[in-house]
Amino acid sequence: EVQLVESGGGSVQAGGSLRLSCSASGFTLKNYCMAWFRQATGKGRERVAVVAGTGRITYADFVKGRFTASRGNDKNTLYLQMNSLTSEDTSVYYCAAEPEWLGSECTSIEYNSWGQGTQVSVSS
Repeated sequence: EVQLVESGGGSVQAGGSLRLSCSASGFTLKNYCMAWFRQATGKGRERVAVVAGTGRITYADFVKGRFTASRGNDKNTLYLQMNSLTSEDTSVYYCAAEPEWLGSECTSIEYNSWGQGTQVSVSS
């Protein structure tokens, strides 16, 4: 059974940093598309970063240069280092996973396994 558990959220002031973790079980990260999404209150879900099984990482324009996604294969954990946070980054952050089949594009597939989310609140 695929399970994802996020942690590391919290409250910070603008300009601060947080590191989110997504602990995965029931599968191996390198065989899956992994992604970070976020959803602010009253807004739609946004894709933040995608990590392909090959290790290729794609970022949303609004986080480029500030957020860094990485994959800890030894711990089967996905990370999101968030720097230079602003109030607009306030959201619930989710990690998601989907098997990466030959020919699939991790940035355009539908993700069916989700964690419970972790709240990030940034005060200005």
